[in-house]
Amino acid sequence: MATWLRFSPPSPTLLPSPACPTSRQPPRSTASWTSRVALRVSLNLSRLLTPVRATTASDTRELQQGIAEFYDESSKLWEDIWGSHMHHGFYDPDSSVSVSDHRAAQVRMIEESLRFAAISDPSNWPKSVVDVGCGIGGSSRYLAKKYGAKCKGITLSPVQAQRANELADAEGLADTVSFQVADALDQPFPDGQFDLVWSMESGEHIPDKTKFVNELARVAAPGGRIIIVTWCHRDLGPSEESLQPWEEEILNKICDAYYLPAWCSTAHYINLLQSLSLQDIKAEDWSEHVAPFWPAVIRSALTWKGLTSLLASGLKTMKGALAMPLMIEGYKKGLIKFAIITCRKPK
Repeated sequence: MATWLRFSPPSPTLLPSPACPTSRQPPRSTASWTSRVALRVSLNLSRLLTPVRATTASDTRELQQGIAEFYDESSKLWEDIWGSHMHHGFYDPDSSVSVSDHRAAQVRMIEESLRFAAISDPSNWPKSVVDVGCGIGGSSRYLAKKYGAKCKGITLSPVQAQRANELADAEGLADTVSFQVADALDQPFPDGQFDLVWSMESGEHIPDKTKFVNELARVAAPGGRIIIVTWCHRDLGPSEESLQPWEEEILNKICDAYYLPAWCSTAHYINLLQSLSLQDIKAEDWSEHVAPFWPAVIRSALTWKGLTSLLASGLKTMKGALAMPLMIEGYKKGLIKFAIITCRKPK
């Protein structure tokens, strides 16, 4: 995609919050009622989904402000229903799972990512970790407990940073794990500080992929591992110079809803890593392993609790709701790829 667009997680942020009353029962014909409400929301909000081109530093700041506000608004809803891991789960292909299975699948996503990067080997266990795009700190706390590592997380959302620190304190990890508001393109850390640089579904929010990868490599210690788990578009064929117009149209709509800049391919990430002479570069398409995720989010949204929470959550979260079917369409048509990319900084 050649343009930046203003509006990302995928976040299933459409579910009940304790602040939203849920004791009322829906009308008897729930299916028709939810369909009518969903249609009304779609009609009212579709006119708001207009792309904003980001071509200047000012546009980038606007994008980052939008990302921060999106997660300030939606993170509590996510935590209330899905817990503290704000990312896809890892599933067996074609599995049918419940919400409780989704939480286990989110932990499995972390474990599978570590296994893919060969960090499950005790000789590679990290002592220091940076969580780039940390959400409310689920990955950091998990890695701190698993490895006894010191973890630092950064996010654009003040609400997320505060909540992540509260959870770390509640779990007795305040001396081990800390979180702050910071830009992934200008990280407040010295060179070579971290044994593990962890980016779980944050790269899709970053407008400058070259600078992003350079920052990840800069803060990695010699011999340190970098793990990027992110949404990509499909790799282009040998004779292609760009995606097809219909593919661009789908991605534009998703960008607008989720505060995403330009998408890139897995191959583009690999080229960037190779340009920095990073080692042990490998990537894999895990799209089939995340397939149950978005349908489950939609099912959760189209309940009485989900809809009442959605309607109370604000326009940014409702925009995200409109894009969920587009994510499913993108995956099914092979346009969207859920990629893991790992490498190692030379010693």
